[in-house]
Amino acid sequence: MRRLRQLAQRTPPGRERYIDLLRAVAIAMVVLGHWGVTAIGYDDGRPAGHSALADLRWAWPLTWVAQVMPVFFLVGGYANAASLASRRRRGGSATGWLVDRSARLVRPTTVLLLVLAVGAGIATLRGADATQVRAVVWFATIPLWFLVAYVAVVALTPPMYALHRRFGLAVPVVLVGLVALGDLGRLLGPAVLADGNYLFGWLAVHQLGFAWYDAARADTRRTGDATSGDDRVDAGGTGLLRRGLPLSRRAGALLLGGGLVALVLLTTAGPYPVAMLHVPGERLDNAAPPSLALMAAAAAQLGLVLLLRRPAGRWLRRSGPWQAVLAVNAVVLTLFLWHLTAAVLLVGLLDALGVLPTPPVGSAAWWTWRVPWLLALAAVLAVLVAVFGPVEARTRRPTATGPAGAGRRRLRAGLALAGYAGVLVGLLLNSLAPKTAPEPLGLPAPALVAYLAGAGLLWLLRSGREDRPD
Repeated sequence: MRRLRQLAQRTPPGRERYIDLLRAVAIAMVVLGHWGVTAIGYDDGRPAGHSALADLRWAWPLTWVAQVMPVFFLVGGYANAASLASRRRRGGSATGWLVDRSARLVRPTTVLLLVLAVGAGIATLRGADATQVRAVVWFATIPLWFLVAYVAVVALTPPMYALHRRFGLAVPVVLVGLVALGDLGRLLGPAVLADGNYLFGWLAVHQLGFAWYDAARADTRRTGDATSGDDRVDAGGTGLLRRGLPLSRRAGALLLGGGLVALVLLTTAGPYPVAMLHVPGERLDNAAPPSLALMAAAAAQLGLVLLLRRPAGRWLRRSGPWQAVLAVNAVVLTLFLWHLTAAVLLVGLLDALGVLPTPPVGSAAWWTWRVPWLLALAAVLAVLVAVFGPVEARTRRPTATGPAGAGRRRLRAGLALAGYAGVLVGLLLNSLAPKTAPEPLGLPAPALVAYLAGAGLLWLLRSGREDRPD
């Protein structure tokens, strides 16, 4: 508590605290959503989980709010733009920023994968079926599917932020157009056109985070505090205003109303399902890959976020709420990464004790079980966060040195990109590998090797000193 009070007291006056609140709320809703919508049953005598949404059609419109990954990427865009701009003002390079940014993402993820691989290996040696081991690890690593997209947009932040500075809000408009083209591929063919939506959709929302950052900087200029702006580029703030996202309540109302109208049309007159989360049996999946309907939902969510910005900002000026937000953000990725592992552990424990409830979805018993189920999961996750949470906070900023030669800078940039590529390939291979394949370590060996090679390369780069550009 003392450390939280100190962190709260050291918060810069110009910090957009609302961004931190949105990040905490988004991850909390992902965790509670996954837990709440999971139905547990038995398949061939073994516990198995599946989404209850197929049996709860009335709940599909609720996913317009519950699908909060757009908020996560919006917040990520703001935070990445802010940290990249700050690094450059201190004389650092985009490469140094990429290496530094990877620490917060890669370290907790590496711990998760190693713990799961070791646990799976021990289970296999003790006679567990390798196919069942893979199924359990596959379920625990579902969160990594979203991390693939986020790591990709982080790696692309320097060039995409440069595009934003040149073309502003035209960039997300073009990206949404590419999402629509991908959806046409899903509907009319060829289906391969939709593969790009995994990147284009999340990049579009991430770009809006850049625009929010510029708008916040313009607001700061108007209040007379220019410390958070880039004075070298945007003298007078005119560039910020041109690229920035309108933050007024009127803009929020227009985005909310327009997004909802588009969403209703796309899901009634259009071909898109109402649910913004995966529902077995539906023709399209709005989230994998992101669809035009999800982009409309993102616009509506952004409008709601803007409408709540001022009252939330006033609330966060209070010490108690702000300390709570800081506490959650200190372990926010750990919460996200381990929340399904908590479900695996709890289900395994209850099954071993012979007391695992499996009531039919939607029954009175199922609804009654939701409260103790969520409380028990929260207790298990709290233990996991206490054990693994400190890993997320242990990051060391590289120390900038003097200018380095062009050759060394190019080498360092290439190695950083190779490290990100290894991490991405490893995560992607694990997500694409079938959950029914026999894997003694629970993870495909190529996926584990690629990921650890990339993570190791980024760790080596972080252990050295950043080279500032000439």
